[in-house]
Amino acid sequence: MHARRIDALALDNYQRAARVILANHLVTRTYPDRIALPLIRRWATELREDLAELFGYRLEVTETTARVYPVTDRLDGGKPARTVNDRVFDRRRYAYLALALAALGRAGDQITLSELADQVAAYTVRIDGLELAPDRAADRDAFVDAVGWLAARGALTLADGDAGGWAADPEAGEALYDIDRPVVFALFRPPRALQHLHSVRGLLAEDPAVTAGQPAAASGEIARRVRRALVERPVVYAEDLAPEERPVLTQDRTVADVELFTGLRAERRAEGVALIDTSGRLSDVRFPGTGTLAQVALLLIGEIADVVLDIDHPLPRRPRAADPGAALADRLDDAIPESTLFAPMADPPFAGNQAAETDSAADEDETEPGATYPLVAADWVRDTVQALTDRYGVTFAAQWQADVPGLTAEVTALLARLRLVQPLEDGLLVLPALARYRGAVVTVRTKRAAELFVTAADTVGAASTGTEGI
Repeated sequence: MHARRIDALALDNYQRAARVILANHLVTRTYPDRIALPLIRRWATELREDLAELFGYRLEVTETTARVYPVTDRLDGGKPARTVNDRVFDRRRYAYLALALAALGRAGDQITLSELADQVAAYTVRIDGLELAPDRAADRDAFVDAVGWLAARGALTLADGDAGGWAADPEAGEALYDIDRPVVFALFRPPRALQHLHSVRGLLAEDPAVTAGQPAAASGEIARRVRRALVERPVVYAEDLAPEERPVLTQDRTVADVELFTGLRAERRAEGVALIDTSGRLSDVRFPGTGTLAQVALLLIGEIADVVLDIDHPLPRRPRAADPGAALADRLDDAIPESTLFAPMADPPFAGNQAAETDSAADEDETEPGATYPLVAADWVRDTVQALTDRYGVTFAAQWQADVPGLTAEVTALLARLRLVQPLEDGLLVLPALARYRGAVVTVRTKRAAELFVTAADTVGAASTGTEGI
């Protein structure tokens, strides 16, 4: 591992490069910023070998791009593509994004927005249920969001015009883009040909069950799976790991290697391990943080902790629900158009293997009952967020003051993304890592007579002793 041999004065710079490439699997001349690519290129050799050794990742660095090709062990629905305005992509935007990449791969050095839209519209004709109608504002907005995602990563660079003008009126507005072909080709490099897959599970790493009977050959891969979990999840709970992975999580060497590579500090508890990112360069969500959602989430955590610790009124307890990744895979498989498969080279359908895995999991559940966790009712969560809004709502963003149900949904989604709770139909399961943020202190500052305007940050602040961003 090169990190052990790097001079102490240069180690911080190397760790910064490691965090940047782990957080942004694609780095270009402008994304995520203009200093990232030179930083990666400075340490390209060391990063390439350490990423392969520790995680099994492959790093390719060119003059204009740095691209990590990760190994995916589990599907994760908590990292969706987002628009430049931080809205989550829906299915239509994902489809336009994929088709735009296909069109750009066949284009020249420049393309107008209307030309790209026409090509994508022609592709949509081949897909049942999908259409790009330039005369429909919703379609234009979704298409511009997909183009904006590409532009943010440097695949497209605006040379003239305005995409917003085209979205408002395609007859009057237009935009011209320069195409960065290396970035376009680096963006879409699946590990398998999609036309050969009946199931999205074919994009995952080798099933752990396949290597479980080969301890000598599999020990290194087991350690890599655990290290991947440490850098890809906010919290790694031991019970989420395969039986052969759990002892590896408790080994000092496993966690120490990741700490040395990333420069982050690990918090170890009986339930699992979390890497604490005080730098803000590895986490896609900084928590605790600023903004209404983060502040309300922290306030809600304090309320949840209070009811969990109330020994006079114990909460009901439930086991964790099944892995949400399995349900996500099933939904994705249902959406695969069979007409796109290349039958002569397609993998056999996944149904048999899935049934076998389900039976195996059921047998394991019968012999090893899992832990249970406190359950806070959905009604209590809604009432609590409403009470917090009544008390502090004047400091919230305007959109949330009038939409408490939407605020509740977004806040619980944030806590679930941080793996602090698990949403169920009738409430929230409280997971162990939530206790890290209990004891939040709220300070309310009243407006002075001489002040005309007071910002939300000035009026209410929430802090939790000893917490940093995950």
